[in-house]
Amino acid sequence: MKLVILTGMSGAGKSTALKMMEDFGFYCVDNLPIPLIEKFVELSETSGEELQKFAVGIDIRSGSSFSELHAVLDRMDARKLAPEILFLDAVDSVLVKRYKETRRNHPLSGGGRVLAGIVEERERLRFLRRRADYIIDTSRLLTRELRAELEKIFVSHQDYKSLFITILSFGFKYGIPADSDLVFDVRFLPNPFYVEGLRALSGNDRDIQDYVLQYEEAHVFLEKLTDMVNFLIPNYIAEGKNQLVISIGCTGGKHRSVTLANELYKRIAENGAYGMQVEHRDIEKDVLRK
Repeated sequence: MKLVILTGMSGAGKSTALKMMEDFGFYCVDNLPIPLIEKFVELSETSGEELQKFAVGIDIRSGSSFSELHAVLDRMDARKLAPEILFLDAVDSVLVKRYKETRRNHPLSGGGRVLAGIVEERERLRFLRRRADYIIDTSRLLTRELRAELEKIFVSHQDYKSLFITILSFGFKYGIPADSDLVFDVRFLPNPFYVEGLRALSGNDRDIQDYVLQYEEAHVFLEKLTDMVNFLIPNYIAEGKNQLVISIGCTGGKHRSVTLANELYKRIAENGAYGMQVEHRDIEKDVLRK
């Protein structure tokens, strides 16, 4: 029997994830009362061959009984019944935005500010996040990307490291992305903006890629950056980091940064060990401003 406890911050996507787990063949129960978890496990063990995979959604809506979860998990550990814990998280600013868009109240905010409820919830869930086997930060994930991450863990059974990497290109003239963890400036490379016939193209076009990558400096930069990122990733994972945003910037965010962001993505994604996406924040802005 396989049991997964799906938990995390309110607004981080638990309901969506639970529906996906059902698609993966799990028998799913949402908001199961804490005192019933052990009884549920006992009944599940005698359910027969037709039901072998279970996912239980548990969150702060359990109210005062949520404090009992620590002891329940300890008892299950002692009985060798320990479930796998999947914790969905998102940064506070994204959670606030989601609540405002849906016009729902946070379960701990009452009639007060949503952020106050989020801060309190994060403190109450701290112990559970520490015990989690998998942590997925959904701050920047599309629904299909979340599904891909869950499928990697629970369908393909790939070794999972709780880190999602975003390679982000941007233009310095539009500002450095506020959520960047690492920022690299590639304005030292010749700019195709000033080459006849290339200005209207982007780093997604072969002509721009050929222009940027014809320079040895671009290849040296990529080699050194790839080596450094591969060194940093396991150290970030060891420190509990679950999202990494690597930003690469040029002047307008359309040519050099896009090309090199795509190339870095290919190199880091080769081993398939991490959730990854590449994003080009400013690639269309010059067009929009004409």
